[in-house]
Amino acid sequence: MGAVDMRVTLLRYTPAAGELLATAGQVCYSARSIAEVAAGAQGDDTWVERLIRMGHLSPLEHAVFTYGIEGVSRSLLAQITRHRIASFSVRSQRYVGEKGETQPDGVFSYIIPPAIQALGPSYVAEYRAQMETVQQWYDFWVRALGGDRTTYEDARYVLPNAAATSLVVTMNARELRHFFRLRLCLRAQWEIRELAERMLELAREAAGSLFHGAGPACVEGPCPEGELTCGRIAEVRRRYGAGSGG
Repeated sequence: MGAVDMRVTLLRYTPAAGELLATAGQVCYSARSIAEVAAGAQGDDTWVERLIRMGHLSPLEHAVFTYGIEGVSRSLLAQITRHRIASFSVRSQRYVGEKGETQPDGVFSYIIPPAIQALGPSYVAEYRAQMETVQQWYDFWVRALGGDRTTYEDARYVLPNAAATSLVVTMNARELRHFFRLRLCLRAQWEIRELAERMLELAREAAGSLFHGAGPACVEGPCPEGELTCGRIAEVRRRYGAGSGG
Protein backbone atom coordinates (compact mmCIF):
# COMPACT_ATOMS: atom_id res chain seq x y z
CA MET A 1 0.00 0.00 0.00
CA GLY A 2 2.81 2.44 0.79
CA ALA A 3 2.20 5.97 2.03
CA VAL A 4 -1.40 6.68 3.08
CA ASP A 5 -3.37 9.68 4.30
CA MET A 6 -5.59 10.12 7.33
CA ARG A 7 -9.31 9.47 6.92
CA VAL A 8 -11.84 10.27 9.68
CA THR A 9 -15.56 9.50 9.68
CA LEU A 10 -18.21 10.12 12.32
CA LEU A 11 -19.91 6.72 12.26
CA ARG A 12 -22.58 7.27 14.93
CA TYR A 13 -23.56 9.85 17.51
CA THR A 14 -26.35 10.33 20.02
CA PRO A 15 -29.35 11.77 18.17
CA ALA A 16 -30.97 14.94 19.54
CA ALA A 17 -28.01 15.18 21.89
CA GLY A 18 -28.79 18.78 22.84
CA GLU A 19 -32.27 17.87 24.07
CA LEU A 20 -30.97 14.84 25.96
CA LEU A 21 -28.28 16.86 27.73
CA ALA A 22 -30.70 19.69 28.46
CA THR A 23 -32.99 17.14 30.08
CA ALA A 24 -30.18 15.60 32.12
CA GLY A 25 -28.94 19.00 33.24
CA GLN A 26 -32.34 20.36 34.22
CA VAL A 27 -33.21 17.25 36.22
CA CYS A 28 -30.47 18.29 38.63
CA TYR A 29 -32.21 21.61 39.35
CA SER A 30 -35.93 20.85 38.98
CA ALA A 31 -38.62 19.28 41.16
CA ARG A 32 -40.64 18.37 38.06
CA SER A 33 -40.88 14.81 36.78
CA ILE A 34 -38.35 13.69 34.20
CA ALA A 35 -41.14 13.43 31.62
CA GLU A 36 -42.09 17.05 32.21
CA VAL A 37 -38.47 18.17 32.03
CA ALA A 38 -37.90 16.22 28.81
CA ALA A 39 -40.99 17.72 27.19
CA GLY A 40 -39.75 21.22 27.97
CA ALA A 41 -36.24 20.48 26.73
CA GLN A 42 -37.28 19.77 23.13
CA GLY A 43 -35.41 22.05 20.75
CA ASP A 44 -33.59 23.74 23.66
CA ASP A 45 -29.83 24.07 23.15
CA THR A 46 -29.43 27.06 25.46
CA TRP A 47 -29.27 24.79 28.50
CA VAL A 48 -26.27 22.94 27.09
CA GLU A 49 -24.31 26.16 26.67
CA ARG A 50 -25.39 27.20 30.16
CA LEU A 51 -24.08 23.93 31.63
CA ILE A 52 -20.76 24.44 29.85
CA ARG A 53 -20.44 28.00 31.18
CA MET A 54 -21.23 26.75 34.71
CA GLY A 55 -18.62 24.01 34.44
CA HIS A 56 -21.34 21.44 35.13
CA LEU A 57 -20.11 18.95 32.55
CA SER A 58 -21.32 15.57 33.86
CA PRO A 59 -24.56 15.77 31.79
CA LEU A 60 -22.39 15.85 28.64
CA GLU A 61 -21.39 12.27 29.38
CA HIS A 62 -24.81 11.08 28.20
CA ALA A 63 -23.97 11.90 24.56
CA VAL A 64 -21.47 9.67 22.75
CA PHE A 65 -19.67 9.94 19.43
CA THR A 66 -18.11 7.06 17.50
CA TYR A 67 -15.43 7.72 14.88
CA GLY A 68 -13.85 5.53 12.24
CA ILE A 69 -10.18 6.48 11.85
CA GLU A 70 -7.86 5.16 9.12
CA GLY A 71 -4.42 6.02 7.83
CA VAL A 72 -2.86 6.96 11.17
CA SER A 73 0.40 5.73 12.66
CA ARG A 74 1.05 3.37 15.53
CA SER A 75 2.73 6.39 17.11
CA LEU A 76 -0.62 8.17 17.16
CA LEU A 77 -2.27 5.04 18.50
CA ALA A 78 0.05 5.09 21.51
CA GLN A 79 -1.03 8.66 22.23
CA ILE A 80 -4.79 8.42 21.76
CA THR A 81 -5.14 5.29 23.89
CA ARG A 82 -3.84 7.30 26.86
CA HIS A 83 -7.31 8.85 26.90
CA ARG A 84 -8.79 6.18 29.13
CA ILE A 85 -12.44 7.31 29.22
CA ALA A 86 -12.96 5.97 25.73
CA SER A 87 -13.50 2.71 23.87
CA PHE A 88 -11.10 1.51 21.18
CA SER A 89 -11.24 -1.24 18.57
CA VAL A 90 -7.95 -1.44 16.67
CA ARG A 91 -6.82 -3.48 13.67
CA SER A 92 -4.59 -6.19 15.11
CA GLN A 93 -1.04 -6.75 13.91
CA ARG A 94 -1.30 -10.24 15.42
CA TYR A 95 -4.16 -11.34 13.17
CA VAL A 96 -3.74 -9.06 10.15
CA GLY A 97 -0.46 -9.65 8.36
CA GLU A 98 1.66 -7.07 6.56
CA LYS A 99 3.28 -9.50 4.11
CA GLY A 100 4.65 -7.83 0.99
CA GLU A 101 2.88 -10.14 -1.44
CA THR A 102 -0.49 -9.22 0.08
CA GLN A 103 0.06 -5.46 -0.28
CA PRO A 104 -0.98 -3.57 -3.47
CA ASP A 105 2.40 -1.84 -3.72
CA GLY A 106 4.39 -4.64 -2.13
CA VAL A 107 4.90 -2.70 1.09
CA PHE A 108 2.83 -2.14 4.24
CA SER A 109 0.87 1.09 4.72
CA TYR A 110 2.82 3.84 6.46
CA ILE A 111 2.72 7.53 7.33
CA ILE A 112 5.24 10.08 6.07
CA PRO A 113 5.70 12.98 8.54
CA PRO A 114 5.28 16.45 6.97
CA ALA A 115 8.73 17.46 8.22
CA ILE A 116 10.27 14.72 6.08
CA GLN A 117 8.11 15.67 3.09
CA ALA A 118 9.27 19.29 3.47
CA LEU A 119 12.89 18.18 2.99
CA GLY A 120 12.14 17.39 -0.63
CA PRO A 121 11.73 14.45 -3.03
CA SER A 122 15.15 12.89 -2.45
CA TYR A 123 14.50 12.57 1.29
CA VAL A 124 11.01 11.19 0.69
CA ALA A 125 12.53 8.63 -1.68
CA GLU A 126 15.03 7.63 1.01
CA TYR A 127 12.22 7.27 3.55
CA ARG A 128 10.23 5.08 1.15
CA ALA A 129 13.31 2.93 0.52
CA GLN A 130 13.72 2.45 4.27
CA MET A 131 10.08 1.31 4.56
CA GLU A 132 10.70 -1.17 1.74
CA THR A 133 13.68 -2.52 3.66
CA VAL A 134 11.53 -2.94 6.76
CA GLN A 135 9.05 -4.88 4.63
CA GLN A 136 11.84 -7.24 3.62
CA TRP A 137 12.78 -7.73 7.27
CA TYR A 138 9.15 -8.45 8.19
CA ASP A 139 8.70 -10.93 5.35
CA PHE A 140 11.95 -12.66 6.33
CA TRP A 141 10.72 -13.24 9.88
CA VAL A 142 7.27 -14.40 8.77
CA ARG A 143 8.94 -17.07 6.60
CA ALA A 144 11.57 -17.96 9.22
CA LEU A 145 8.95 -18.40 11.93
CA GLY A 146 6.83 -20.76 9.85
CA GLY A 147 4.88 -18.59 7.43
CA ASP A 148 1.38 -18.97 8.88
CA ARG A 149 -0.79 -16.43 10.70
CA THR A 150 0.64 -17.29 14.11
CA THR A 151 3.97 -15.79 13.04
CA TYR A 152 2.59 -12.25 12.66
CA GLU A 153 2.69 -11.54 16.38
CA ASP A 154 6.47 -11.92 16.49
CA ALA A 155 7.36 -10.67 13.01
CA ARG A 156 5.59 -7.37 13.80
CA TYR A 157 8.35 -6.43 16.23
CA VAL A 158 10.42 -5.06 13.34
CA LEU A 159 7.61 -2.80 12.09
CA PRO A 160 8.10 0.94 12.81
CA ASN A 161 5.90 3.51 14.51
CA ALA A 162 5.21 4.77 10.98
CA ALA A 163 3.12 1.65 10.22
CA ALA A 164 -0.47 2.69 9.56
CA THR A 165 -3.46 1.34 11.42
CA SER A 166 -7.25 1.65 11.56
CA LEU A 167 -9.43 2.01 14.64
CA VAL A 168 -12.91 2.79 15.89
CA VAL A 169 -13.07 5.20 18.84
CA THR A 170 -16.04 6.10 21.02
CA MET A 171 -15.94 9.01 23.48
CA ASN A 172 -18.63 10.89 25.34
CA ALA A 173 -18.95 14.62 24.74
CA ARG A 174 -17.26 15.57 28.00
CA GLU A 175 -14.22 13.42 27.25
CA LEU A 176 -14.13 14.74 23.70
CA ARG A 177 -13.92 18.30 25.01
CA HIS A 178 -11.07 17.19 27.28
CA PHE A 179 -9.38 15.47 24.32
CA PHE A 180 -9.63 18.67 22.28
CA ARG A 181 -8.33 20.69 25.25
CA LEU A 182 -5.09 18.69 25.21
CA ARG A 183 -4.62 17.65 21.59
CA LEU A 184 -5.51 20.90 19.83
CA CYS A 185 -2.71 22.66 21.66
CA LEU A 186 -0.12 23.89 19.15
CA ARG A 187 2.52 21.99 21.11
CA ALA A 188 0.69 18.69 20.59
CA GLN A 189 2.29 16.30 18.11
CA TRP A 190 1.27 17.17 14.54
CA GLU A 191 -0.58 13.95 13.71
CA ILE A 192 -2.86 13.77 16.73
CA ARG A 193 -3.48 17.51 16.43
CA GLU A 194 -4.66 16.97 12.84
CA LEU A 195 -6.88 14.13 14.02
CA ALA A 196 -8.37 16.31 16.77
CA GLU A 197 -9.09 19.06 14.24
CA ARG A 198 -11.03 16.67 12.03
CA MET A 199 -12.88 15.11 14.94
CA LEU A 200 -13.92 18.54 16.25
CA GLU A 201 -15.14 19.62 12.82
CA LEU A 202 -17.33 16.52 12.52
CA ALA A 203 -18.60 16.83 16.09
CA ARG A 204 -19.62 20.45 15.53
CA GLU A 205 -21.45 19.53 12.33
CA ALA A 206 -23.41 16.90 14.28
CA ALA A 207 -24.03 18.71 17.58
CA GLY A 208 -22.61 22.21 17.58
CA SER A 209 -23.98 23.34 20.94
CA LEU A 210 -22.07 20.59 22.78
CA PHE A 211 -18.77 21.92 21.48
CA HIS A 212 -19.35 25.65 21.82
CA GLY A 213 -15.94 27.16 22.61
CA ALA A 214 -14.17 23.77 22.48
CA GLY A 215 -10.46 24.00 21.82
CA PRO A 216 -7.07 23.96 23.53
CA ALA A 217 -6.78 24.89 27.18
CA CYS A 218 -5.68 28.45 26.53
CA VAL A 219 -9.05 29.30 24.98
CA GLU A 220 -10.60 29.42 28.45
CA GLY A 221 -7.64 30.31 30.64
CA PRO A 222 -3.89 30.81 30.81
CA CYS A 223 -1.55 28.59 28.83
CA PRO A 224 -0.76 25.48 30.93
CA GLU A 225 2.61 24.96 29.21
CA GLY A 226 4.47 27.54 31.30
CA GLU A 227 7.88 28.38 29.84
CA LEU A 228 7.16 26.04 26.93
CA THR A 229 4.23 28.15 25.70
CA CYS A 230 3.98 28.72 21.96
CA GLY A 231 3.27 32.40 22.62
CA ARG A 232 0.33 32.42 20.18
CA ILE A 233 -2.59 32.60 22.63
CA ALA A 234 -4.31 35.50 20.86
CA GLU A 235 -4.23 33.62 17.56
CA VAL A 236 -5.54 30.42 19.16
CA ARG A 237 -8.38 32.24 20.91
CA ARG A 238 -9.48 33.86 17.67
CA ARG A 239 -9.58 30.45 16.05
CA TYR A 240 -11.28 28.43 18.79
CA GLY A 241 -12.88 31.06 20.99
CA ALA A 242 -16.44 31.12 22.24
CA GLY A 243 -17.67 32.58 19.00
CA SER A 244 -16.55 29.61 16.90
CA GLY A 245 -18.62 26.57 16.18
CA GLY A 246 -21.43 27.78 18.42
